[in-house]
Amino acid sequence: MNIIQLPTPKQIAERAAHKALRVSRVTDQGSPRQSAGLMVMSGRMSDVCAELDRLVMQEQMREMRCKAA
Repeated sequence: MNIIQLPTPKQIAERAAHKALRVSRVTDQGSPRQSAGLMVMSGRMSDVCAELDRLVMQEQMREMRCKAA
């Protein structure tokens, strides 16, 4: 018979913390609000790539709205 060791709540929380995507932004007061400034992303590569894709789409939508106006 195989015995399966279940993770403790602390281990589950630690794993979840490691999987979280973290995005930190530092902006200058003089820079435009739309500017990303300095951006640091950490997390799983797939999560970071998905966030970068989301930012690209957001920028494309912003450019399209500016051209339409």
